[in-house]
Amino acid sequence: MTADEIARIVRIAVNLGVRGIKITGGEPLMRRDIVDIVGQTSSIPGLTDVSMTTNGTFLEPLAYELHENGLKRVNISLPTLNKEDFHKLTGGNVQDTIKGVKAAVAGGLCPVKLNMLLLRGINVSSVPEMIEFAAETGTVLQLIELEPINMNDSFYESNHEPLDRFEETLKKKVVKIETRHYMQNRHVYHLPNVSVELVRPMENTEFCLHCSRLRITSDGKLKPCLMRNDNLVDFITPLRKGASDDQLAKLFKLANQRREPFNKN
Repeated sequence: MTADEIARIVRIAVNLGVRGIKITGGEPLMRRDIVDIVGQTSSIPGLTDVSMTTNGTFLEPLAYELHENGLKRVNISLPTLNKEDFHKLTGGNVQDTIKGVKAAVAGGLCPVKLNMLLLRGINVSSVPEMIEFAAETGTVLQLIELEPINMNDSFYESNHEPLDRFEETLKKKVVKIETRHYMQNRHVYHLPNVSVELVRPMENTEFCLHCSRLRITSDGKLKPCLMRNDNLVDFITPLRKGASDDQLAKLFKLANQRREPFNKN
């Protein structure tokens, strides 16, 4: 999709009541026109929040410009600060991401959240160091529990690390506990100098009950549910064939009608 097509899609969504968007991927910063995409979408009247999820590799030179063009906040994937483990997990250089984190904070993005997916035997021991890094950089650490989606059972069983023991440790140091009611009732533990958010698996009724998101795939399809691909609505084909905004708005409504809780029990 071009930047103009993305902006038109967002404009139609805003006219239907959408107030916030998150730009994800793949890796969104690989798009050479990413600043233009952020600028066009953030300038749409009625849109109040534009955020992004990125691995941070290309963020350092772009953070300030992205913020100036309307990006408000960012989530950065950072599984560990250990350069060898980071390279094994991502193939990248951890220093590039660290520079991206610091540039995001300096560039005015707020909050900057660090997404740390916990993997048993790989980065679990790095949690204290990551908490300290979040405190030093003024960021929020998100500890994310592995969930059994798009992986075989053996990988999940050997790498899954529950969040329970980390939660017990945080409770002993906490100043305030915040509950994000529209985000699966997840807890944010505000310590004296840093905040740590716990992200538990999403394949549950609580997630489905509060889900208000509609995703757009990279090939221009509306995706009502994160967990399934059998109810997509093709949006880009009618758009490119000259459909009016009213006709395209009906496709958004159709996608919304196709919403069905993935977890019903």
